[in-house]
Amino acid sequence: MIRRIEVRHSMEVKYSQKGWSLSSDTVRLFVTENGGHMAPVEFEAKGGAPIQPYYLSPWQSEGLEDLEEPVLVPLRGDFFCLPFGSNSEGCEEGKLLTHGEAASSKWQLESCETEGAIKTLTLGLETKIRKGKITKKISLVEGQNVIYSSHFLEGYSGQMPLGHHCTLRVPEEEASLKITVSSFDWGMTNPVPFGDPKKGEFQSLAIKAKFTDISEVPMLEADQPAADCSAFPQREGFTDLIQIQKVSGDKPAWTTATCQKEGYLWFSLKDAALLPSTVFWISNKGRHGAPWSARNRCLGLEETCSYFAEGTASSCASNEINKAGFSTAVQFSDTQPTAIHFIQGAIRIPEGFEQVKDLHFSQGEVTFVSTTGKEVRAAVDWSFLSGGDLR
Repeated sequence: MIRRIEVRHSMEVKYSQKGWSLSSDTVRLFVTENGGHMAPVEFEAKGGAPIQPYYLSPWQSEGLEDLEEPVLVPLRGDFFCLPFGSNSEGCEEGKLLTHGEAASSKWQLESCETEGAIKTLTLGLETKIRKGKITKKISLVEGQNVIYSSHFLEGYSGQMPLGHHCTLRVPEEEASLKITVSSFDWGMTNPVPFGDPKKGEFQSLAIKAKFTDISEVPMLEADQPAADCSAFPQREGFTDLIQIQKVSGDKPAWTTATCQKEGYLWFSLKDAALLPSTVFWISNKGRHGAPWSARNRCLGLEETCSYFAEGTASSCASNEINKAGFSTAVQFSDTQPTAIHFIQGAIRIPEGFEQVKDLHFSQGEVTFVSTTGKEVRAAVDWSFLSGGDLR
């Protein structure tokens, strides 16, 4: 096997942020230097109009570099969070940032290498507030519409929440993006108010209300019918947060988003033993302060080990979720590295597919079965989740 390593990989600028590109015959992606945010991304890039499922914040062309929350400067697509959440409290080492330094500090290029059909971009970050080293590896495989991500965490001790902040572009047409998740065991709306109306921040869903179906989530106004959180956009003028918990099994846990009008489905696969939570960040023009300005529309489908987005203190303390038997923070050892592996992808769907009902896993392949009985298959090495190896 011939391996080619390119250490001097040229930096580019896309949507006002510097960063690096990685391409295969089917996928083109960009990762920002600032925060390691991944977008834009094009799937099915070798023929016709590519699939572009990820979100780009609307202020990217406005030169906003001094925002109160640094994570908002490059905000886009998918990014890794350590520690995940608002982190409004401090720690012995200093003031923690929203979603941690991993989401708002400058990453360093370590290598860009090709080994056979696999291309890998490797970035590194040494964090200062909670000291340690994060190595980010993003890999593409020729012929696959899949992104394989690994984050290797070294030198950390104690507990922290973490996660992937996958953020999708939401079409204008109401309820046109359909969400399906693998079976879950526990669901609840945000445990505290999600935003401050005095600051022009409004929510529509109930506070600290449990649910068993994402299509029937309690509303803030008790006399209102339950909200459907399986189709977006809905409830314009509000921004909400919910969380579900999944038990790990012998097959990956999954989340899908289907857009029939644009003819694609997006998916993510994870090991629920490491990332038991899925946090829905439902942003539909519900925040009026800068830089949101009542114009932001996106959907976060964030795979985490956390207590909602409350941050380190709440995730490490006793809470409703860990009392129910689900981890809300990862225990680190400064002598034993921690690895988080994650898969995302997007493929075309036929007319009349409508929405995912279930996933079937076979060696090197995933079959997506729709609510209308149609099936589409994708080459996916889902065994990557267990050890980070690509065949």
